[in-house]
Amino acid sequence: MTFVTRPDGCNLYVESHGDAAALALLMLEGMGGDLPGWRRNIPTLAAACHVLAYDHRGNGRSDEPTGPVTMATFLEDAIGVLDAFDTERAHIYGQSFGGMVAQELALTHPERVRTLILGCTHAGHAHAVWPERANGPKGEPWRALYALDFPDAHPEHVAEDLATGARGVHHDTGERRQWEAIQAWDAFERLDQITAPTLVLHGTQDQLIAPENARMIAERIPGAELHWLEGAGHVYHSEQAAAADAAVLEFIRRHS
Repeated sequence: MTFVTRPDGCNLYVESHGDAAALALLMLEGMGGDLPGWRRNIPTLAAACHVLAYDHRGNGRSDEPTGPVTMATFLEDAIGVLDAFDTERAHIYGQSFGGMVAQELALTHPERVRTLILGCTHAGHAHAVWPERANGPKGEPWRALYALDFPDAHPEHVAEDLATGARGVHHDTGERRQWEAIQAWDAFERLDQITAPTLVLHGTQDQLIAPENARMIAERIPGAELHWLEGAGHVYHSEQAAAADAAVLEFIRRHS
């Protein structure tokens, strides 16, 4: 573990896993998330790749933003992490908000991207499709993260997720800054400019970002592959970690 200090003084918490001689896989988490959210995935992915995972500014153990930020800020943070580890090119894997950062990275710095993996994300609010049910029941908002029946069918799994999340550092301001960055960002009309081999992952029961967004993204990016995780919700990488990791690694191996 280490901290990468950005030019504005913001410290980003970064972890490196796996063989540093292997091809790099940069993992970009969702809004308000932190690295323990990838705990079910990193061991498997790091067995094949050099995993670089970090907390966005305003997430986890990274610093809080000191003022308004844009998607370009998060993009340059990602480039800064790659530079700190002398990584010219990497497989880029972004989930939800991280998928938006990943899209911008592939558009703005295509020379740094080996492959692009977009999980449960959209390409901007102007064209986003929202599910009919976007909030969990009163007192249990976390249910919206999962497929509708998953919490009752797997209570111990969900309890472990919630306990892990509760131990993390929470940044209300940081999450707000990320939300603001999303409002001012849109990549939909530019998606046809992405040249990196692209895999789009999405759970068929995502209650936060409708699955139709995955179809739209895959149709807009030339040659993109669409992989459905049947019966999974927004946190597909927690619910169906083995299936998600297998899809990611199979795609990476074909494009390495």
